[in-house]
Amino acid sequence: MFGLGVFDVNAGKLINEVAEEFKKNGFRQPEFADFAKTGISRERAPQRRDWYFVRMASVLYRLYREGTLGTGSLRTYYGGRKNRGTKRHHFYRAGGKIIRTCLQELEKHGLVKKALKGRAITGKGQKLLNEKAKSIAKTTAEEKERKLLREEKGFVSEEERKVKEELKKLGKQKASAEKEKKLEKQEKKKKEKEA
Repeated sequence: MFGLGVFDVNAGKLINEVAEEFKKNGFRQPEFADFAKTGISRERAPQRRDWYFVRMASVLYRLYREGTLGTGSLRTYYGGRKNRGTKRHHFYRAGGKIIRTCLQELEKHGLVKKALKGRAITGKGQKLLNEKAKSIAKTTAEEKERKLLREEKGFVSEEERKVKEELKKLGKQKASAEKEKKLEKQEKKKKEKEA
């Protein structure tokens, strides 16, 4: 486990873990978050209820990865192509209000600080990301160990057993269907030879 860092784990899992941490620790979601789209290139508001916390965690991860960033560069990163009907797609930047409120909330909790141009991650923010990365690495290692032990000893969960039985049934059905086809072909060939 020594030397594991943020880049050694899956970024999606890390961002989701940090978002859960934000929900538990009193980070607030603005009132407009239930209705707002994330940018002009989107047709609807996000489907996830906790999308704002995920975006905040993603912004923190981007600051860790890229260094000092401003709202403009984050708007470009979170932007996307807009479907304009019969016209060509066009790239539009994401909404700035959401990113600004994310940065302000992170700054209020001491995870981000103002820099000369934009904002930079603080030591507290780096520590949070590193701790979550280590916990994810530990849980994935434990899951792999459990899976290997189950495979070695032949232990299989109820769901896995049902899936294997269904696959066997499908395989038998497929095999019997293939045998029937072969028999039909052979019968056709015999009839053709006789005629």
